[in-house]
Amino acid sequence: MKNHPTRRRFLKLGLGSVIGVTLGGTDLIKPAHAADIPHLAEDDPQAAALKYVHQSPDDSKLCSGCLLIQGTDGDEWRPCGVFPGKLVSATGWCSAFAPKPA
Repeated sequence: MKNHPTRRRFLKLGLGSVIGVTLGGTDLIKPAHAADIPHLAEDDPQAAALKYVHQSPDDSKLCSGCLLIQGTDGDEWRPCGVFPGKLVSATGWCSAFAPKPA
């Protein structure tokens, strides 16, 4: 009598290895790009609560000069720690503004 369970186990492991190697080089999780993240609307409830505007009334208080802004300097729209999942205007302002140290 032949030992079939061992052969089946070997085939299952072999097939699983082939699938693993095949999928191992692919990106199963797509990284988010700035183009995929929505811009923060001024009428968003959280934005309204913090008095966010796309254009700051004071040129010395811009989102681009805030400690909470993230992303790359020079980008027009950037992520902010106050508004996760949204991009804010680099020329914007909100009441959470905290100037970067000189």
